[in-house]
Amino acid sequence: MNDIRRTILWVVFGFSLVLLWDQWQIHNGQKATFFPQPTATKTPATPAVLPAASGVPSASSTVTPAASVSQVPGTPAAPSMPPAPATPAGIAPRERIEVATDVLKLTFDTEGGSLVRSEFSHHVDMDDHSKPFVLLDESRDRVYVAQTGLIGGANGVS
Repeated sequence: MNDIRRTILWVVFGFSLVLLWDQWQIHNGQKATFFPQPTATKTPATPAVLPAASGVPSASSTVTPAASVSQVPGTPAAPSMPPAPATPAGIAPRERIEVATDVLKLTFDTEGGSLVRSEFSHHVDMDDHSKPFVLLDESRDRVYVAQTGLIGGANGVS
């Protein structure tokens, strides 16, 4: 019984090594040995439109580019950002989207789908009781964000 377990483990280990070697080849600029990608031209897919669900908070109607995010009163001014590099055709510019509920005010960054700011409406800051409690923040003084790891273009294909 132990021999079959050991044999299965060696097969899994060997297969893992082969897949790891294949990914190492791709990382170094070589073609994939086992699963080569087709070299077809990419066509933009039409995004699906989802119906709005009742009872679900919706994003605010104002979407501001990241370079012109409004200054929150009581926070230090953010350093001026260099102009964004030109984006290739078909890729949306980086934007910040605010979603507000009765409990939270969230700010999402469309580049990577990261949550870059969260404020609790019903809780006050421990140092300054006139400001709401900020859990996640991306500012000059502190960078504490929740990254999702999304990559790719507007249709999810990179």
